[in-house]
Amino acid sequence: MGYGVTLLVVAVLGVLIGAVLGALGGGGAALTVPALVYVVGQSAQAATTSSLVIVGLSAAVGMSSYISSRRVEWKVGVGFAVAGVPSAFVGTYFNHRVDQDVLLTAFAALMVPM
Repeated sequence: MGYGVTLLVVAVLGVLIGAVLGALGGGGAALTVPALVYVVGQSAQAATTSSLVIVGLSAAVGMSSYISSRRVEWKVGVGFAVAGVPSAFVGTYFNHRVDQDVLLTAFAALMVPM
């Protein structure tokens, strides 16, 4: 961890981001990537990779309550996954070949309309 960030700070950020992800069903990456870059001190490439792990695990846990209450629309979810997984490989390819400033600018441009 960079910038002298403590485990407590990381834990607090994790709790806040997890609560938003669980309550809203999304938005984890929009909060996680900037927190990892500007608070924890990760590079943009490392932060986007870490965010995939963090948001993926948080989403899996959150999804479990929806599964048990039978509120998952499987056709829609699987349809998005089938289309999204291959394009995630393409995105990862470019992530590791783009300058950090370009990556953060592209990320910010994507977040502005949201």
